[in-house]
Amino acid sequence: YPWTKALHIVSMVAWMAGLFYLPRLFVYHAERGGPDDTTETFKVMERRLLRAIMNPAMIATWTFGLMLALTPGVVDWRGDGWFHVKLAAVAAMTWFHHWLGLRRKDFARDANSRSGRIYRAMNELPTLLLIVIVVMVVVRPF
Repeated sequence: YPWTKALHIVSMVAWMAGLFYLPRLFVYHAERGGPDDTTETFKVMERRLLRAIMNPAMIATWTFGLMLALTPGVVDWRGDGWFHVKLAAVAAMTWFHHWLGLRRKDFARDANSRSGRIYRAMNELPTLLLIVIVVMVVVRPF
């Protein structure tokens, strides 16, 4: 149990780092304008971040999280409302991850139609979700 929990936390930290950084790269990429050497560098950075760090970290976070949730005595499926809220927030975070993946493909095709301002605003979503998740797990308000 302690190893599973530790690996869940480590993978979650790696996933969150990517969820914080990729939208910021999109801001810089969107504000750069037309294709040039810099935008090509952004494309490489975005692809590597998503494929080498974010995707494996998301899969590991879900895997270790499910292992924890299925450990007898960790979650009372009928009475632990906090867990259902946490699970909804993690599902929203997963949706956001996939949305970022679609936007990365837009940039790769030089077909981004969103402004840096949109990505700046979307950059706040993982922070809000992280706050909800941490409060649910640590405080367990219901």
